[in-house]
Amino acid sequence: MNIQKHTYKFAKPLVFIALLGLGTTSCKKWVEYSPKDDFRIAATTYLQDENDYRTMTISVYTPLQWLNQVVPIGDIASDNAVAGGESASDVIALQQVDDFTVNPENATLRELWQSAYEGINRANFMTQYRDQNPLGRAVNFNGKDALYGEVSFLRAYYYFTLVRLFGGVPLFADRRLSLDESRQIQRSSKEQVYEQIEKDLLDAIGNLPPVQEQKGRITKYAAQALLGKVYLYQKKYDQAAPVLESIITSNAFSLVSDFASIFLQAGENGPESIFEIQYTNTFPYYNWDAPMRGQGNFAVQQCGIRGLAGTDAMPYAAGWSTNLPAGNLASAYEAGDQRKNATILDIDAYAAANPSYGISYQVAPYKNTGLYSQKYQPRKGQTSGQVELNYLNNFRIIRYSEVLLMAAEAWNKSSSPNDIKAKDYLNLVRRRAFGNNNHDVNAAGASLYDAILSERRLELAMEGDRYFDLVRTGMAASRLGSLGFVVGKHEVYPIPLDEVRISNLEQNPNY
Repeated sequence: MNIQKHTYKFAKPLVFIALLGLGTTSCKKWVEYSPKDDFRIAATTYLQDENDYRTMTISVYTPLQWLNQVVPIGDIASDNAVAGGESASDVIALQQVDDFTVNPENATLRELWQSAYEGINRANFMTQYRDQNPLGRAVNFNGKDALYGEVSFLRAYYYFTLVRLFGGVPLFADRRLSLDESRQIQRSSKEQVYEQIEKDLLDAIGNLPPVQEQKGRITKYAAQALLGKVYLYQKKYDQAAPVLESIITSNAFSLVSDFASIFLQAGENGPESIFEIQYTNTFPYYNWDAPMRGQGNFAVQQCGIRGLAGTDAMPYAAGWSTNLPAGNLASAYEAGDQRKNATILDIDAYAAANPSYGISYQVAPYKNTGLYSQKYQPRKGQTSGQVELNYLNNFRIIRYSEVLLMAAEAWNKSSSPNDIKAKDYLNLVRRRAFGNNNHDVNAAGASLYDAILSERRLELAMEGDRYFDLVRTGMAASRLGSLGFVVGKHEVYPIPLDEVRISNLEQNPNY
């Protein structure tokens, strides 16, 4: 069973949970009513055997694909990138993120909220019937606990996405919510959400295997890596260090020598991959009303070069010139760092170096930097059907190099610091970047910490972490203040207006 190819719709986020069932039955329930048209009754037909449990677990993965805009937001909101586009009104939701003018009606943030809660409700449906199915019968089979380890990880990831974006959010983990319940539930604190995330990840670690036969499925190491990251976000360095250390000492992963190859199609789910969101172009998706909800990676089209054309040998495909790397990021790389050209595409330089390609393109007319995201640049032959919506490029969410850098940070900041380990892990990443040890860092204490954070920027640029790193480390005001960042406001985004109105949720400060 391919985790990319199954969509199983039976729950909607918060206020949308019951509306789905009502909307799909309103025009035919008087004629040929079937219990399967009402999700509350149809639930009794689910989870009757092992295959049902396994199929429904795949459905819990599906909303991961819909969270693709978290990656561009993580860089556009930072000093790494600008929104770009055709004009100031092009992709207005991302322009607001770029300009720190986001309001509660931002369409992209609303979509991310709804998609994350779709995933949570699917996970909760499975949790509700873990011991007994909807008919009260136990369905036991080999591997069931490991299957639920995947569900626990996925729910943790959805909540982690929400808490990074919005702070404290409505928290429920034992069952899916009814419409009435969804209207009444209020926000939990950020600390309570993190507590649930930790609980789910510990459950996942206790039940998941270290290796899965099928690429892309969650492993024990993915759960450990995410838990280590969650600890860092809470400054729980003493807890983070041993969790991350266990991944390193397992010798299950290695750094790929050619950094650029990681982001090629052939590099997906490779020896450095710990957790990737899987995308496909096998089932073309055509719904422009919800372009992010396909099985292809919509964000790839966004960062392509507007009006790009050339010979058949030219490898790139045209795009929309959004999510453009900033000159500030380009200048942060030292000479000889192979990551620069693997992260940033200077189209003028590329065209000059490859005259046989006959390259032509439109200069991005808004906030033009002349630079484009190389890691997820659209390439010919990697999409199908509705071209813009069906790129197959996986998002590399957690790579082994990030585990090394997170472990370095945790050891440096722990109550009993181990700067020797911290330097070793940092320099492993730098040696891969330069191909030698001539650029090793030899620092300690606060200076080493600064070097680790700087390395995170260079290593993970255009992968969606920068803004969140600046916020969690308290550096956002100094790095983003001149761009419009306001302390006490922009550490989180506004709760979507529909949720505030219908569920009477408390809005974040200053929105």
